[in-house]
Amino acid sequence: MVSGLALGIDGAAHDGAMRGGGDTIAVVGTGLDRVYPKKNLSLAHRIVQQGMIISEFPLGTPPLMANFPKRNRIISGLSRGTLVVEAALQSGSLITARLAAEQGKEVFAIPGSIHSPQSRGCHALIKQGAKLVELAQDVLEELNLPLTVQTADGGDTAAGRPSDDPLLEALGFDAVSLDALQARCGLDTARLQAQLLELELSGQVARLSGGLFQRLAAG
Repeated sequence: MVSGLALGIDGAAHDGAMRGGGDTIAVVGTGLDRVYPKKNLSLAHRIVQQGMIISEFPLGTPPLMANFPKRNRIISGLSRGTLVVEAALQSGSLITARLAAEQGKEVFAIPGSIHSPQSRGCHALIKQGAKLVELAQDVLEELNLPLTVQTADGGDTAAGRPSDDPLLEALGFDAVSLDALQARCGLDTARLQAQLLELELSGQVARLSGGLFQRLAAG
């Protein structure tokens, strides 16, 4: 899994990859002696131990805004496909998606509420031909990757269909904010976002406008 070490989805994806025993690469827009954002310092240390952090910028380079879109071509270049989870119409994620398409890589997007500004970039990509993603299997099948993953106890389970999860019990079926959910379950932000993303991809949780999440009834 390759991403940019940003707050939110990036950090959750790095965390989820490592917790699942996968490989992860963070492509940063600073020198390797700088961590930006600073809130991801502990995550960056874990990635150094379990994955890789790379940068094209010399040591000491501060977090300059112009450097982040520039490094996105490396993120897409190292990836077999680019998945956009949320994106406004002017999001840097759309730059990565465009670069991926130009490099001949697959582009995926998760749809959201038509009322959410953070879904409009994803909807624009889907209109342009990006593959609509509802489950993890959608990505794995397109890339011809195995549809099973190894669980912590050594067994196999279908990718994108997690077994019963305490987080689902904490969610209930009413829309809830990330802060309220965190108060219920006690998970740190990165782990909570990683688990929510897994549940969203498996079709068990919906991301609503206003930063709310809701458990979906089993179909």
